[in-house]
Amino acid sequence: MAALTGCGTTVPPDDPAGRDGRAVQRMLDQRAAAVRGRDAGAFLATVDRGSARYRAEQRQVFRRLSAVPLRSWTYRLVHTGGFRPAVGSGRRLAAQVELRYRLAGYDTAPVVAPQYLTLAQRDGRWFVADDDGRVDGKRGVDQLWDQGRVDVVRGKHSLVLGVGQNRRLLRGVAATADRAVPALDRVWPGSWAGRVVVEVPASLDRMAALLGASASGYRGIAAVTTGEVGGASDSSPADRVIVNPDAYRALGDFGRQVVVTHETAHVATRAATTAATPLWLSEGFADWTGYRTPGRTPRQVAPELSESVASGRLPKALPPDEAFRFGSRPDRLSEAYEQGWLACRMIADRWGTGKLVALYRAVGAAPRREGAVEAGLRDVLDVSLTDFTAEWRKYVAGVLG
Repeated sequence: MAALTGCGTTVPPDDPAGRDGRAVQRMLDQRAAAVRGRDAGAFLATVDRGSARYRAEQRQVFRRLSAVPLRSWTYRLVHTGGFRPAVGSGRRLAAQVELRYRLAGYDTAPVVAPQYLTLAQRDGRWFVADDDGRVDGKRGVDQLWDQGRVDVVRGKHSLVLGVGQNRRLLRGVAATADRAVPALDRVWPGSWAGRVVVEVPASLDRMAALLGASASGYRGIAAVTTGEVGGASDSSPADRVIVNPDAYRALGDFGRQVVVTHETAHVATRAATTAATPLWLSEGFADWTGYRTPGRTPRQVAPELSESVASGRLPKALPPDEAFRFGSRPDRLSEAYEQGWLACRMIADRWGTGKLVALYRAVGAAPRREGAVEAGLRDVLDVSLTDFTAEWRKYVAGVLG
């Protein structure tokens, strides 16, 4: 097995717990080295022997990682929540730890995942006693291998990791992602890694656990992308497309392709998507990319907006970010996506695909949200926001009327 990168000590500069903090960091470095070296004995040597249940769980987690193609894996002690007496001898410490890892052949930047650990000191040494702790009221989120044995399917441009799913479904997801990546290369060429990592958990609830969110907000949502906006691609966390298997199975082939291409668009445009980018542009661009494949009319793609237009309710302005919030009324959420899609479709139709991409980049490059769209429209399309909105309203009425 090829050696993994990421060795070396990573003592935090503020040393949150003094001498104990340095000792904890050394233990975390040993734990990380054991994962990179696939050394189960060394990994379990960092787990508190007095925590039998947790030790058994960690043995299982280590086994589940065996199929995951890791390139790097490190821990950094970030913050401590204070010392307290342990049962019997020694002490306990609540600690926030940052896990950073990359998948070999796919991640150009690390996934950064907070963990909230309970540490136990026995005979002068620190051990991990639990990973269900809290620091300042916060707690960590699941990684896929925390949920069960990970099955891996490699596509030409994709890596699909699944838990509790049959391989036929995982192979289908990989094939769909393999078609999505070239679709993005055609409209967003040469400026992203050209590959995508997809995770398929066992259920909606397990999907929500990976996102650290409530399942109710994602019911009916077939997939989401985890990456946060902002930052250069070499310093930002890696994106993951997380599939909701309940909603994904309900889709036909066309719908699945649209969903995966949409999420792949978010992966591709990640470095150019910042806090200055409105959701009508980022979600509209992703939908525009997904629906470039022929097979649906505008009315079929935008049923909610079509109904509003037919009832004489033409939108007065581009949808605000709040309209895209998961958990809101499904019809209003759908209509917001449809409005963003038609705005991007209009730009591609009237100014060309190159101008749509140039606008996206220009808006994302703005130093702040205020005025970013107005400046981008003026500089790239030579149109004011007022005139653009008026043209968009006419376009919506024309294609859906």
